[in-house]
Amino acid sequence: MPTQTPQLFSITPGSAEPIYRQLIEQVRRLVAGGQMAPGDALPSVRDVAQALAVNPMTVSKAYGLLEVEGLVARRRGLGMIVADRPRTGQGGGREALLRPTLERAAREARELELDPDTVITLFTHILKEAS
Repeated sequence: MPTQTPQLFSITPGSAEPIYRQLIEQVRRLVAGGQMAPGDALPSVRDVAQALAVNPMTVSKAYGLLEVEGLVARRRGLGMIVADRPRTGQGGGREALLRPTLERAAREARELELDPDTVITLFTHILKEAS
């Protein structure tokens, strides 16, 4: 059971998104992307709070909501681990995680009055650059 390091997470202090939501989103992405597998231990609340200089209650709130969501499970004496069979649902799928980013990009494309074909061609080009 590998334990993840607190450096796994990062926050954007000036973001409009609350810190606990940023942490939740990062755990969802790590699990959906396979960087965290079932049985992997999350870093302790204290370690994450110290590493990010945030209130431990903020990290605890994020972990608690992830537990309610079924993505992580609490194991006595071990802390929080990625659930064996994460329940799908709220934001559980990879496509659902990508959707907000694409919605923002689409909004910006409309604001710039770019035609959809140009945007799709650009996006396809960017995808190919990364691989």
